[in-house]
Amino acid sequence: MAEQGLDGFLVPHEDEHQNEYLPAANDRLAWLTGFTGSAGAGVVMKDCAAVFADGRYTVQVRAQVDANQFEILDLVDGGVPAYLERAPKGSVIGYDPRLHSPDALTSLKRAASKARAELKPVQTNPVDIAWGEARPAQPAAPVVPHEERYAGESSASKRARIGQAIAAAGAEAAVLTAPSSIAWLFNVRGGDVIRSPLPLAQAILAANGTAMLFLDPAKVTNELPGWLGDDVLLMPPGELPQAIEGMKGVRVLIDPAQSSAWYFDRLEMAGASIVRAMDPCALPRAAKNAVEIEGSRQAHIRDGAALARFLHWVDTVAQIELPDERGVVEALERFREETGALKDLSFDTIAGVGPNAALPHYKPVTRTIRRMEPGSLLLVDGGGQYLDGTTDVTRTLAIGQPSADQRRMFTLVLKGHIAMATVRFPAGTTGHQLDVLARLPMWMAGLDYDHGTGHGVGSYLGVHEGPQRIAKAVNTQPLLPGMIVSNEPGYYREGHWGIRIETLQVVTAPEPIPGGERPMHGFEQLTFAPLDRRLIDVDLLTAGERAYVDAYHAETLAKVGPLLDGEVSAWLEDQCRAL
Repeated sequence: MAEQGLDGFLVPHEDEHQNEYLPAANDRLAWLTGFTGSAGAGVVMKDCAAVFADGRYTVQVRAQVDANQFEILDLVDGGVPAYLERAPKGSVIGYDPRLHSPDALTSLKRAASKARAELKPVQTNPVDIAWGEARPAQPAAPVVPHEERYAGESSASKRARIGQAIAAAGAEAAVLTAPSSIAWLFNVRGGDVIRSPLPLAQAILAANGTAMLFLDPAKVTNELPGWLGDDVLLMPPGELPQAIEGMKGVRVLIDPAQSSAWYFDRLEMAGASIVRAMDPCALPRAAKNAVEIEGSRQAHIRDGAALARFLHWVDTVAQIELPDERGVVEALERFREETGALKDLSFDTIAGVGPNAALPHYKPVTRTIRRMEPGSLLLVDGGGQYLDGTTDVTRTLAIGQPSADQRRMFTLVLKGHIAMATVRFPAGTTGHQLDVLARLPMWMAGLDYDHGTGHGVGSYLGVHEGPQRIAKAVNTQPLLPGMIVSNEPGYYREGHWGIRIETLQVVTAPEPIPGGERPMHGFEQLTFAPLDRRLIDVDLLTAGERAYVDAYHAETLAKVGPLLDGEVSAWLEDQCRAL
């Protein structure tokens, strides 16, 4: 920092591709601070430093970060901008333009300006210099075809229609930097990013559907060039700057929320005309086609059988042996692996007992691991990556006999979950507008939860996918047919226990309602795993809500039951009997 004339430096969690989950070589925040969560940031000044994490990682960040070296602050409540507003007047704070999007930089620059400080882009990242030879090598996992029987559409067809969208936006080409968009557009998958089958790459797509794909030659398999075809030119990443320099006078679409500031700087230097717009692959990728939806159905049924075996284990063996949270995680992962189809987990499995379950995204770390104990609740949130779909499901389970209070809170969460599962809504409705439905039963009891109700999910891609979302925060993206979203209201009593119920559901095409005047969208349930009957207070459910639970359990038994036998089959039949 001193050599570059800097008084401070910003260290975001994101890498050059704005990934949520990072390869080890790009996890600068973890190397610097020890914090390994999927969202966070750091600021290093001459004499002090701070690390920022959100409410999901309250326990984890304090377990991993030395509080004598770093002030631990909230990422959401003020976050890095609030910290910059207190920067010393006249200080120069560096940032790596490869790691920040222009949209993210806007608020950071505004905050620095209030402090009369300067944000300065750097050519060489001080963290990378300090990391030196100890830094892991960049990943070079092979990039492989993702067959059309899973993708449902050829890459040539996708490139043609995305090219038309580029032209309609007034551009001649688009620069794509999101690995999920590149994987989707070219019908390929990789292994550069943990828990997501993504290749780290960039692409320039012309409006006529031809493309340049910038990919490390070490990742190029023998079958890849033929799979991509003659209209896709494979180039090493080192040639990307030269390709951008050749775009003088070209109208180039690029996403200011997704692509890093480096691309904007280079395009402006090259004399390109920048069209700022959302990644043109984002919406088509989010609105799954019929083949992808059917693949997700099958993946969830397969995953549901693994979940049934796991839930049976929790209800029998674990109730006696009372394993710790690590043992619970290993058991669930073992059952998923036994499907023979699991490619990876979709995220690190969350398992919390008692007070740990009150932390929405708690993960078992050494100093905080608890054992199951009678009277406690176990919250387990996990998912799998399969060639035909990505899963994510949360179930809350009673250890021993639950209290009346635990049953009441579980049932309030269930009521909100049912409301979100059964709602009908007109075209143009956003997740932001629906969010209150999941919260209403809790609001009426003076309660709430501090995370979103639903996130988008990819098709053998990332478990967190935009642009759709169900949350209090304003989101202007309407829910479209084929979008997969989670439905996961919860309740968390700090220091005691936590509850969350999560299933995935897909937006259905609008259909008329008898006696209605407008066709309405709805949700089709994708996840099938029984709810813990011991936690349901039937007296708090309406007749319609009881009917929903009975129908959901009947469908679970019909779809998952044929994949089970013996004790597990009998257990599932008992769990799925009518309330």
